[in-house]
Amino acid sequence: MEEKRNYKRRRKRQQRERQIKIACMILVVLAVIGTSLIIKSCTTGKKENTKNTNTVETAANPKKKEDNTKEKENQRQQLLAQANQIAAGYDYDSAVALLQSYDGYENYTELTDAIASYNEQKAACVPINVEEVTHIFYHSLVVDPDRAFANQDSDHQAKGNNQWMTTIDEFNKITQAMYDEGYVLVNLHDIAQETVDENGVVHFSPGTILLPPGKKAYVLSIDDLSYYHCYENYGFASKIVLDENGKPKCEYIQADGTTVVGDYDVVPLLDKFMEEHPDGAYHGARGTIALTGYNGILGYRTDISYQTRPADLYKDKVKWLENHPEFNLDQERSEAKKVADAMKAEGWSFASHTWGHLKVASISLEQLQADTTRWKENVEPLVGNTDVIIFAHGEDLGDWNDYDQNNPKFQYLKSQGYNFFCNVDSREYGVQIRDNYVRQTRRNIDGYRLYQNAIGKENNLSDLFNAADIIDSKRPPVLPLG
Repeated sequence: MEEKRNYKRRRKRQQRERQIKIACMILVVLAVIGTSLIIKSCTTGKKENTKNTNTVETAANPKKKEDNTKEKENQRQQLLAQANQIAAGYDYDSAVALLQSYDGYENYTELTDAIASYNEQKAACVPINVEEVTHIFYHSLVVDPDRAFANQDSDHQAKGNNQWMTTIDEFNKITQAMYDEGYVLVNLHDIAQETVDENGVVHFSPGTILLPPGKKAYVLSIDDLSYYHCYENYGFASKIVLDENGKPKCEYIQADGTTVVGDYDVVPLLDKFMEEHPDGAYHGARGTIALTGYNGILGYRTDISYQTRPADLYKDKVKWLENHPEFNLDQERSEAKKVADAMKAEGWSFASHTWGHLKVASISLEQLQADTTRWKENVEPLVGNTDVIIFAHGEDLGDWNDYDQNNPKFQYLKSQGYNFFCNVDSREYGVQIRDNYVRQTRRNIDGYRLYQNAIGKENNLSDLFNAADIIDSKRPPVLPLG
């Protein structure tokens, strides 16, 4: 019971975090500017006194007054630029609050006009139907199609890459096309309103998302962002790292063995796009990362098995450890946590994908319990608590009828704090918002789906984009797995 109360308090803090962060940034900027003005004033006074001891610097000095006026004008312009950026993401209330934090804002036309404009824009927005919000997902993106798709006839991994993966070129085209069609990215949690009763029990009802007329909401997630050993030498990024500004980027090992850092997967690519198109994300939303744990997370080998090295350790882990004798579990976990924290600061969130990428309906309850324990011991301490489980292989606990409240697996997952459940389904949308859970279908945007739509054998992506305009020219025909 207490854990649920704590979780609710954490959710409320997360919802306020963006506004508080913005306000704190402004306070810091103002403090720095104010300090610089004081230092400048003192220095100027000393210089003037050195030149002429009969000259006394006063508040009435025209030059000093002019400089102070310019500094304040710069402050207002900086504040206005930040507010415009926030309002572009439809967070009009935060934009208004930011401008109203400026002392005497009501005396400046540029600020009051902006506030009036934000309020007008908000009044023109309409609620979207949260039960018709689509959810798309990707796996790690292919950086080099020539490496990822080579030898389709003889290489099972390459054939799988062609089935399951999207290329960077395709992802960029899809992101732009959906933006042009009026799609706006929202957080998975935005579709439902969460409340906690006096007994600490969580309840859900439809959420409220206000967007301008004609805009459409979508949710995005990424599966298996662990950079598995099986991806090595197939033209994928190798891990997520932080650049000199603390922003998430990707490490990529090129075909010649050299390592470069850049925008080589969904996270940095989407961050960059939304920075340039803030109206593409609702309140700065980003996607949900569905993580397994057996190969670690985010490219770091964080699972305890790398240290304990049990007798049944997978061969690819054994090989990796042989090639990395310097391996240190604590260091890997520390680096992974830094990256996860930086991603969360950008708006990304995390979900369980089960530790072992297991089919929840097919395994026993005991296997589910053991797997969940491993995820909570090896992954949760690095990414934080989550109430979202994104089912591996898309396999749900049951069909699309409401969950059976007496299902032992459902009861167990609820007891572990999971409230949001996502499967895989090619339908346009599927949302269940019930009193004690939220459920959403997800659409796989991968090589198989793109190819089938591009050649006209399927038509289940046309509401998002034209697959024939998207598919990478370097992608070979997608062959059935077998």
